[in-house]
Amino acid sequence: LTGFGQGGPYSSRAGFGTLAEAMSGFAAATGEADGPPTLPAFGLADSICGIAASSAVLMALRHRDRTGEGQVVDLSILEPIMAAVGPGPTVYQQTGEIAQRHGNRSTNNAPRNTYRTSDDRWVAISTSAQRIAERVMELVGHPEVIAEPWFATGGGRAEHVDLLDEHVGSWIAARDRETVLAAFTEAGAAIAPVYDSRDLTEDPHVRETGMLLEVDDPDLGPLLQHNVMWRMSATPGRIRFTGRALGHDTDAVLGELGYDAEAITRLKEEEAVR
Repeated sequence: LTGFGQGGPYSSRAGFGTLAEAMSGFAAATGEADGPPTLPAFGLADSICGIAASSAVLMALRHRDRTGEGQVVDLSILEPIMAAVGPGPTVYQQTGEIAQRHGNRSTNNAPRNTYRTSDDRWVAISTSAQRIAERVMELVGHPEVIAEPWFATGGGRAEHVDLLDEHVGSWIAARDRETVLAAFTEAGAAIAPVYDSRDLTEDPHVRETGMLLEVDDPDLGPLLQHNVMWRMSATPGRIRFTGRALGHDTDAVLGELGYDAEAITRLKEEEAVR
Protein backbone atom coordinates (compact mmCIF):
# COMPACT_ATOMS: atom_id res chain seq x y z
CA LEU A 1 0.00 0.00 0.00
CA THR A 2 1.83 3.05 -1.32
CA GLY A 3 1.15 6.47 -2.71
CA PHE A 4 1.07 5.50 -6.38
CA GLY A 5 1.36 1.70 -6.48
CA GLN A 6 4.20 -0.67 -7.33
CA GLY A 7 4.41 0.11 -11.05
CA GLY A 8 4.15 3.06 -13.38
CA PRO A 9 6.08 6.32 -13.75
CA TYR A 10 5.15 7.60 -10.29
CA SER A 11 5.82 4.43 -8.29
CA SER A 12 9.00 5.83 -6.75
CA ARG A 13 7.49 9.17 -5.79
CA ALA A 14 6.62 10.09 -2.23
CA GLY A 15 2.87 9.94 -1.85
CA PHE A 16 0.46 11.21 0.79
CA GLY A 17 -3.31 11.50 1.00
CA THR A 18 -3.18 15.20 0.18
CA LEU A 19 -1.58 14.47 -3.18
CA ALA A 20 -4.21 11.84 -3.95
CA GLU A 21 -6.98 14.27 -3.02
CA ALA A 22 -5.50 16.75 -5.48
CA MET A 23 -4.86 14.30 -8.35
CA SER A 24 -8.12 12.33 -8.02
CA GLY A 25 -10.33 15.22 -9.09
CA PHE A 26 -11.68 15.71 -5.58
CA ALA A 27 -10.07 19.11 -4.98
CA ALA A 28 -11.04 20.40 -8.43
CA ALA A 29 -14.68 19.49 -7.83
CA THR A 30 -14.85 20.81 -4.27
CA GLY A 31 -15.42 24.40 -3.21
CA GLU A 32 -17.34 27.40 -4.48
CA ALA A 33 -17.55 28.05 -8.21
CA ASP A 34 -15.50 31.25 -7.96
CA GLY A 35 -13.07 29.92 -5.36
CA PRO A 36 -9.93 27.80 -5.44
CA PRO A 37 -9.83 24.00 -5.45
CA THR A 38 -10.44 22.81 -1.91
CA LEU A 39 -8.70 20.05 0.03
CA PRO A 40 -10.42 18.25 2.92
CA ALA A 41 -9.42 19.15 6.45
CA PHE A 42 -8.87 15.49 7.36
CA GLY A 43 -7.32 12.34 5.95
CA LEU A 44 -10.01 11.54 3.40
CA ALA A 45 -7.91 9.71 0.81
CA ASP A 46 -6.09 7.73 3.50
CA SER A 47 -9.37 6.64 5.11
CA ILE A 48 -10.95 5.56 1.83
CA CYS A 49 -7.78 3.68 0.94
CA GLY A 50 -7.77 1.86 4.27
CA ILE A 51 -11.35 0.69 3.78
CA ALA A 52 -10.55 -0.41 0.22
CA ALA A 53 -7.46 -2.25 1.46
CA SER A 54 -9.48 -4.22 3.99
CA SER A 55 -11.82 -5.35 1.19
CA ALA A 56 -8.85 -6.36 -0.96
CA VAL A 57 -7.36 -8.39 1.88
CA LEU A 58 -10.65 -10.19 2.44
CA MET A 59 -10.81 -11.06 -1.27
CA ALA A 60 -7.27 -12.40 -1.15
CA LEU A 61 -8.06 -14.48 1.93
CA ARG A 62 -11.15 -15.86 0.21
CA HIS A 63 -8.99 -16.83 -2.77
CA ARG A 64 -6.53 -18.50 -0.40
CA ASP A 65 -9.30 -20.46 1.29
CA ARG A 66 -10.55 -21.71 -2.08
CA THR A 67 -7.20 -22.44 -3.76
CA GLY A 68 -4.58 -22.61 -1.02
CA GLU A 69 -2.61 -19.87 -2.78
CA GLY A 70 -1.75 -16.42 -1.51
CA GLN A 71 -1.25 -13.33 -3.62
CA VAL A 72 0.18 -9.82 -3.54
CA VAL A 73 -2.27 -6.92 -3.16
CA ASP A 74 -0.97 -3.74 -4.83
CA LEU A 75 -3.03 -0.70 -3.82
CA SER A 76 -2.30 3.01 -4.19
CA ILE A 77 -3.77 5.83 -2.11
CA LEU A 78 -4.84 7.50 -5.35
CA GLU A 79 -7.09 4.89 -6.94
CA PRO A 80 -9.78 4.40 -4.24
CA ILE A 81 -10.52 8.12 -3.95
CA MET A 82 -10.58 8.38 -7.75
CA ALA A 83 -13.36 5.81 -7.72
CA ALA A 84 -15.20 7.65 -4.93
CA VAL A 85 -15.08 10.99 -6.77
CA GLY A 86 -17.11 9.45 -9.58
CA PRO A 87 -17.31 9.10 -13.36
CA GLY A 88 -15.59 12.35 -14.34
CA PRO A 89 -13.10 10.66 -16.70
CA THR A 90 -15.94 8.75 -18.38
CA VAL A 91 -17.96 11.92 -18.88
CA TYR A 92 -14.91 13.69 -20.33
CA GLN A 93 -14.11 10.78 -22.65
CA GLN A 94 -17.67 10.68 -23.97
CA THR A 95 -18.57 14.38 -24.07
CA GLY A 96 -15.41 16.43 -23.60
CA GLU A 97 -17.00 18.10 -20.57
CA ILE A 98 -15.07 18.78 -17.36
CA ALA A 99 -17.09 19.10 -14.17
CA GLN A 100 -16.94 22.48 -12.47
CA ARG A 101 -17.23 23.42 -8.81
CA HIS A 102 -20.75 24.10 -7.55
CA GLY A 103 -20.23 24.62 -3.84
CA ASN A 104 -22.83 22.66 -1.87
CA ARG A 105 -25.23 22.48 -4.78
CA SER A 106 -25.80 19.40 -6.93
CA THR A 107 -26.00 19.19 -10.69
CA ASN A 108 -28.42 16.26 -10.38
CA ASN A 109 -31.18 17.61 -8.15
CA ALA A 110 -32.38 20.64 -6.21
CA PRO A 111 -32.87 21.94 -3.66
CA ARG A 112 -29.71 20.47 -2.19
CA ASN A 113 -27.62 22.83 -0.09
CA THR A 114 -26.73 24.03 3.37
CA TYR A 115 -28.93 26.77 4.81
CA ARG A 116 -28.46 29.16 7.73
CA THR A 117 -31.17 29.33 10.40
CA SER A 118 -32.26 32.40 12.35
CA ASP A 119 -30.13 31.38 15.35
CA ASP A 120 -27.01 31.27 13.15
CA ARG A 121 -26.89 27.49 12.88
CA TRP A 122 -26.77 25.43 9.71
CA VAL A 123 -28.81 22.59 8.28
CA ALA A 124 -28.43 20.50 5.14
CA ILE A 125 -31.23 19.14 2.98
CA SER A 126 -31.36 16.77 0.03
CA THR A 127 -34.21 16.05 -2.37
CA SER A 128 -32.85 13.08 -4.28
CA ALA A 129 -36.34 11.52 -4.29
CA GLN A 130 -39.17 13.26 -6.14
CA ARG A 131 -41.65 12.94 -3.29
CA ILE A 132 -39.15 14.45 -0.87
CA ALA A 133 -38.72 17.46 -3.16
CA GLU A 134 -42.49 17.89 -3.25
CA ARG A 135 -42.77 17.70 0.53
CA VAL A 136 -40.08 20.34 0.94
CA MET A 137 -41.82 22.81 -1.36
CA GLU A 138 -45.17 22.17 0.31
CA LEU A 139 -43.57 22.77 3.69
CA VAL A 140 -41.93 26.06 2.75
CA GLY A 141 -45.14 27.40 1.25
CA HIS A 142 -44.50 27.11 -2.47
CA PRO A 143 -46.54 24.14 -3.69
CA GLU A 144 -47.16 25.95 -6.98
CA VAL A 145 -43.73 25.01 -8.32
CA ILE A 146 -44.59 21.31 -8.08
CA ALA A 147 -46.92 21.71 -11.04
CA GLU A 148 -44.14 23.11 -13.24
CA PRO A 149 -43.01 20.59 -15.89
CA TRP A 150 -39.35 21.10 -14.99
CA PHE A 151 -40.01 20.13 -11.37
CA ALA A 152 -40.70 16.51 -12.35
CA THR A 153 -37.00 15.60 -12.66
CA GLY A 154 -33.89 16.19 -10.60
CA GLY A 155 -32.14 17.68 -13.61
CA GLY A 156 -35.02 20.04 -14.24
CA ARG A 157 -35.00 21.22 -10.65
CA ALA A 158 -31.23 21.71 -10.79
CA GLU A 159 -31.73 24.08 -13.74
CA HIS A 160 -33.97 26.22 -11.50
CA VAL A 161 -31.80 25.98 -8.41
CA ASP A 162 -31.70 29.74 -7.72
CA LEU A 163 -35.48 29.91 -7.46
CA LEU A 164 -35.76 26.82 -5.28
CA ASP A 165 -32.87 27.85 -3.02
CA GLU A 166 -34.54 31.23 -2.52
CA HIS A 167 -37.84 29.62 -1.49
CA VAL A 168 -36.19 27.13 0.85
CA GLY A 169 -33.44 29.39 2.17
CA SER A 170 -35.74 32.27 3.08
CA TRP A 171 -38.13 29.95 4.93
CA ILE A 172 -35.30 28.38 6.90
CA ALA A 173 -33.64 31.74 7.62
CA ALA A 174 -36.80 32.93 9.39
CA ARG A 175 -36.75 30.09 11.92
CA ASP A 176 -34.36 28.65 14.49
CA ARG A 177 -32.68 25.32 13.91
CA GLU A 178 -34.81 23.23 16.25
CA THR A 179 -38.01 24.55 14.67
CA VAL A 180 -36.69 23.81 11.19
CA LEU A 181 -35.55 20.29 12.09
CA ALA A 182 -38.87 19.49 13.77
CA ALA A 183 -40.92 20.81 10.83
CA PHE A 184 -38.93 18.91 8.20
CA THR A 185 -39.02 15.71 10.25
CA GLU A 186 -42.77 15.94 10.76
CA ALA A 187 -43.25 16.54 7.03
CA GLY A 188 -41.16 13.49 6.15
CA ALA A 189 -38.57 15.65 4.38
CA ALA A 190 -34.87 14.78 4.56
CA ILE A 191 -32.80 17.12 6.70
CA ALA A 192 -29.81 16.99 9.03
CA PRO A 193 -28.04 19.53 11.21
CA VAL A 194 -24.52 20.56 10.28
CA TYR A 195 -22.52 19.27 13.24
CA ASP A 196 -19.18 20.13 14.74
CA SER A 197 -17.30 17.79 17.09
CA ARG A 198 -19.18 18.96 20.18
CA ASP A 199 -22.53 18.40 18.50
CA LEU A 200 -21.53 14.84 17.61
CA THR A 201 -20.58 14.01 21.19
CA GLU A 202 -23.91 15.34 22.47
CA ASP A 203 -26.19 13.78 19.84
CA PRO A 204 -28.53 11.20 21.42
CA HIS A 205 -28.60 8.95 18.35
CA VAL A 206 -24.81 8.85 18.08
CA ARG A 207 -24.59 8.04 21.78
CA GLU A 208 -27.37 5.47 21.96
CA THR A 209 -26.23 3.50 18.91
CA GLY A 210 -22.64 3.39 20.17
CA MET A 211 -21.01 5.24 17.28
CA LEU A 212 -18.80 6.85 19.92
CA LEU A 213 -17.60 4.84 22.88
CA GLU A 214 -15.75 5.62 26.09
CA VAL A 215 -12.78 3.31 26.65
CA ASP A 216 -10.66 3.36 29.79
CA ASP A 217 -7.14 4.67 29.22
CA PRO A 218 -4.42 4.22 31.88
CA ASP A 219 -3.25 7.82 31.48
CA LEU A 220 -6.33 9.78 30.39
CA GLY A 221 -9.13 7.87 32.09
CA PRO A 222 -12.37 7.42 30.10
CA LEU A 223 -11.47 8.28 26.51
CA LEU A 224 -14.19 8.94 23.94
CA GLN A 225 -13.36 7.46 20.55
CA HIS A 226 -14.91 6.01 17.40
CA ASN A 227 -16.41 2.56 17.80
CA VAL A 228 -16.19 -0.30 15.31
CA MET A 229 -17.89 1.12 12.20
CA TRP A 230 -20.50 -1.63 11.78
CA ARG A 231 -22.64 -3.92 13.90
CA MET A 232 -22.28 -7.68 13.36
CA SER A 233 -24.75 -10.03 15.02
CA ALA A 234 -22.40 -12.97 15.61
CA THR A 235 -18.98 -11.30 15.85
CA PRO A 236 -19.61 -7.69 16.87
CA GLY A 237 -16.02 -6.89 17.78
CA ARG A 238 -14.87 -4.66 20.61
CA ILE A 239 -12.21 -2.11 21.53
CA ARG A 240 -9.79 -3.72 23.95
CA PHE A 241 -7.59 -0.70 24.59
CA THR A 242 -7.15 2.90 23.46
CA GLY A 243 -3.68 2.39 22.02
CA ARG A 244 -0.65 0.93 23.73
CA ALA A 245 2.58 2.78 24.42
CA LEU A 246 5.33 2.46 21.79
CA GLY A 247 7.11 -0.86 22.29
CA HIS A 248 4.48 -2.33 24.59
CA ASP A 249 4.03 -5.48 22.51
CA THR A 250 7.52 -5.78 21.01
CA ASP A 251 8.55 -8.78 23.08
CA ALA A 252 5.32 -10.66 22.41
CA VAL A 253 5.36 -10.01 18.66
CA LEU A 254 9.03 -10.93 18.21
CA GLY A 255 8.52 -13.98 20.42
CA GLU A 256 5.78 -15.18 18.09
CA LEU A 257 8.21 -14.76 15.19
CA GLY A 258 10.76 -17.03 16.87
CA TYR A 259 13.15 -14.53 18.50
CA ASP A 260 14.39 -15.54 21.94
CA ALA A 261 14.94 -13.14 24.84
CA GLU A 262 18.64 -12.69 24.04
CA ALA A 263 17.96 -11.79 20.41
CA ILE A 264 15.23 -9.34 21.40
CA THR A 265 17.54 -7.65 23.91
CA ARG A 266 20.22 -7.31 21.24
CA LEU A 267 17.78 -5.75 18.75
CA LYS A 268 16.72 -3.22 21.39
CA GLU A 269 20.34 -2.37 22.22
CA GLU A 270 20.96 -1.81 18.51
CA GLU A 271 17.83 0.38 18.42
CA ALA A 272 16.44 -1.78 15.65
CA VAL A 273 13.20 -2.04 17.62
CA ARG A 274 11.64 -0.28 20.57
